[in-house]
Amino acid sequence: MLAVVQRVRSANVEVSGERIASIGQGLLVLVCAEPDDTPATADALLAKLLKLRIFNDAEGKMNDSLQQLNGGLLLVSQFTLAADTSRGNRPGFTKAAPPDLGRFLFNYLVAQAKQLHNPVEAGLFGADMQVALINDGPVTIPLSVRIP
Repeated sequence: MLAVVQRVRSANVEVSGERIASIGQGLLVLVCAEPDDTPATADALLAKLLKLRIFNDAEGKMNDSLQQLNGGLLLVSQFTLAADTSRGNRPGFTKAAPPDLGRFLFNYLVAQAKQLHNPVEAGLFGADMQVALINDGPVTIPLSVRIP
C-alpha cells in the first residue's frame, strides 16, 4: 500500500459541500491500495501509522506517536498515489488496485483503525472529495508498505 502521511493541526473532508469527516491534531493519511495488497498489508500500514514517532515530545523532539498523543486519524482513499508518469504527460493508473479491491482494502483499513484507535474518521471511497488541512511543521512522509 502507498500512503502520504501528513501531521496536521486539523483536517476535514467535504463531499458535495457537506463535511463528512473532521479531526483536530493528528494524522491525515492519503491511502492507495496496489494490486498485490491484502488485509495483511493494510494491517502493516495501520501498525506503522499508529506507532510512527512524528509528534513532538515535551522537549520538542519528534519522539511521540499518534497513540501517545491520542490524536485523530483521518484516512482518505487516493488512487492517484499510484500514478505512472514514465510515458508522456498523462498519468496512467494501472499500478493502483482495481476499484473493488481498493474499496475492500480501504474499508478494511478504516474498520481495523476504528478497533485500535480513537478518533478515526474517513473520506468516502471513490467520491470527489475536497480535503482541507493545516499541515503541522510541515511534516509530510511518504510510505510504501509491502508484505513479502
